Parts: sequence; structure tokens; C-alpha cells
Amino acid sequence: MRDLSWGIAATGGIARTVGAVIAAEPGMRVAAVGSRDLGRAKALAATLGAESAHGSYAELCADPAVDAVYVATPHAQHLEVAEAAIAAGKAVLCEKPLAATTADAERMVRLAREAGVFLMEAMWMRFNPLIRMLAGDGRFGEIRSVRASFGFAHPYDPAHRLWAPELGGGALLDLGIYPMGLAQLFLGLPESTHLTGSLSPGGVDAEAGGLMSYPGGRRALVECSLLGAYSNDATVVGTGMRADIDAPFWAPRRVVLSGPGMEPEEHVLDDPADNGYAGELREVRDCLARGRTESAIMPLDESLAIMRVLAEARAQIR
Repeated sequence: MRDLSWGIAATGGIARTVGAVIAAEPGMRVAAVGSRDLGRAKALAATLGAESAHGSYAELCADPAVDAVYVATPHAQHLEVAEAAIAAGKAVLCEKPLAATTADAERMVRLAREAGVFLMEAMWMRFNPLIRMLAGDGRFGEIRSVRASFGFAHPYDPAHRLWAPELGGGALLDLGIYPMGLAQLFLGLPESTHLTGSLSPGGVDAEAGGLMSYPGGRRALVECSLLGAYSNDATVVGTGMRADIDAPFWAPRRVVLSGPGMEPEEHVLDDPADNGYAGELREVRDCLARGRTESAIMPLDESLAIMRVLAEARAQIR
């Protein structure tokens, strides 16, 4: 199979980070960068060794040299870019959350499925080797609880994407998706979610925390915040084993397993650079090579499900 050629939509921090992983990954290359600011697109294209730069996302998606588009725009622009890429027949890897609203995410998935075009949410946590190891470990027995937090203090700036309602700002979409996503991975969909929190002066959720309840009394305790620093670690507790996941739990380099009758096991990521970004990119390549339009590791139905949970959580804070 020839190299998978990527188009990078946007030029912010995550676009630069993932673009650099693509450029370093065997069998892949960055073919083009697109931005509403052509100068920024040209600068990032030069950094990543891309041949082309485009001053619009539509031009990027129409570029015949591009096989797959990585959508790294603010959440509120995900649908616009993904829709153009799907219409052009390009595979899409879209940053999490899949969209700013459930309706946008549902439309994106419907368009991809109708067109038979690959689409996947870039939930890199699911592709971290240690998280994947835990997800497949049967020694947990029945998992009874998950606890996870993600918080840091970010100065309030109504123009910053984290605080701007029109850009899909707020703690839940950017940070809360990780603890809730960890709970989803190990416990499935909650029966109910009960959160409390506070709003910023501009009306986005500044912090949130509470209980996600599951059948049989199982539970997840989740927290996210743009107002203060949290431990940013996690625990997963089952009837047979417990996992303590070091911070940052969404991209851990170390986990410790313990339980009745077992010596504590320390697992350390062999290659710290392989923290999940490379894994999600390889998943796109492998799915395309097999003719698949959805990933079994990050299925679209699960992306839609977490969007609905996030929407309910945001409504509770408001």
C-alpha cells in the first residue's frame, strides 16, 4: 500500500502535534495543510514537509493529493470541515468531541455512512497502549467503579476557544469527555448522570463533577474543571483487580495493578512517544486497507453515545 497522504485542517497546537506524528510515522505523510489564514497554512506546511497549503478547508478537502483529512479545528467547525471531506470522498479523523452538538455529530455520522466514507473520532486515550491493555484484561472481573478527574486553571478570556460559547467552549466538551469516556470504556452507558458545577461569565460550563450510575449499583465519579488543578489520575476497580492509572490518565505512561492474591504489577509505556496519537493514525490506515468505514476500537455509535451524555451533563449545569 502506498503512503497514506493526510490533509491537516487547522494550524493550532493539536494540529501541529498530530501533524508531526503523521510526518514521523512510516507509511504516512502530510500532503497539505488548510486554514482560513493562508499564511498560517503555509508556515505549518513548511514545518511538516507538506507540498501544498490552502486558504480554505474546502480547498484542502478537494485536493486530489489528500487521502484522509485530520480535523483539528475548534469543535463548532468540525461538522463544516467533515462534511466537505466526506463529500469529496476523503476519510476523516475528527478531533474529539466529534462535534459541538449532538445534532451535528448525528449529521456527520449519517453523511459518512450514506457515502460509505471512513469516519472516526480522534479519542487518542483509547489508543494508548496501557489503556488498551487494561481494556482487554479479564482479571478485573466485574468492574464496579471508575474514578477520574481532569482539571487545570485557565485564565478567563472570553475570546479563547475554551471559554467562547460560539466555538463550543466549556470544561465538559474539552476535558469532561476524558473521564466520561474512560467510564464509557469500562462500564458502558450510564442509566443516569447527576452533575453539579458552575458557569463562566460568558455562560459556558467552567467546572462539573458528579455521579454516573450504571445497572447493579456500579458507578463512575467524574470531575472536570477550568478553574483549578486536579490530580488528573484515575482508578478502575473490579471484583478481582484494581488499576491505578497515573496522571495524565488519558495518556498514561504508568499503571499499577493490584488485587487479592496478586503481587502489585507495574506497567510502564515502553515508548513514551507512542501515547495514543500514532495508534489512532494507524487505525485509520489499517481500516482503510481493509475497506472498513468505521473503527472497532472507537465505533461511531459510541462517539454518538458520549455526545448524548455530554449534552445531558451540559444541560444539568445550565
